[in-house]
Amino acid sequence: MATSQMVNSTLRLVFNDGIDAISGKELYKTKSFNNVKIEATPDQLYAISISLEPLQQRTLYNVLRNDSSELSQA
Repeated sequence: MATSQMVNSTLRLVFNDGIDAISGKELYKTKSFNNVKIEATPDQLYAISISLEPLQQRTLYNVLRNDSSELSQA
């Protein structure tokens, strides 16, 4: 049986950057924060994201958390 251990976590904020004049599709910009504490809860990360939004020039569109895990044989 294999086990999984989280080794890295990244917080990614996605901001709305307007609409493309040619295609009419929405544009997005992202900001990533590496080395997020693995123990951080979704509520904590979301609260941080919301508190960072007023410091940005764009409107917050989405909040993503990317986790990396290491798999090993138990």
